[in-house]
Amino acid sequence: MGGMKKKPVGSTDKANNTTTATGSAGDIKTPKKEDPKKVVVKPQQKQKLSVFVEESQGMKAIQGMKAITIQSFARTSGVKISIANAFIKSLESKGLVKSVGGYSGHRVYKLEK
Repeated sequence: MGGMKKKPVGSTDKANNTTTATGSAGDIKTPKKEDPKKVVVKPQQKQKLSVFVEESQGMKAIQGMKAITIQSFARTSGVKISIANAFIKSLESKGLVKSVGGYSGHRVYKLEK
């Protein structure tokens, strides 16, 4: 229980930067200053990932489901929920699936035959 307390970053820097005297009078060692390398930080660009579910592959995944939810479809097909949501919304607009229940964004769909 307990243990050593972690010292604040500021106090460790001060301890490392102080000069230390050696045994002989007048000999003072100073820490060597390393050549600071300038690191240029470029603003990171957001990478656009465009992952789509092919309709044939998506329909195969949906065929075996009794109740189709966005979460279960995403898990089955291995895509993100936003991709699964867009795919099911497109199927709903085409009339291939129909919303039969659910609430507050957790819709349950069934396959129209």
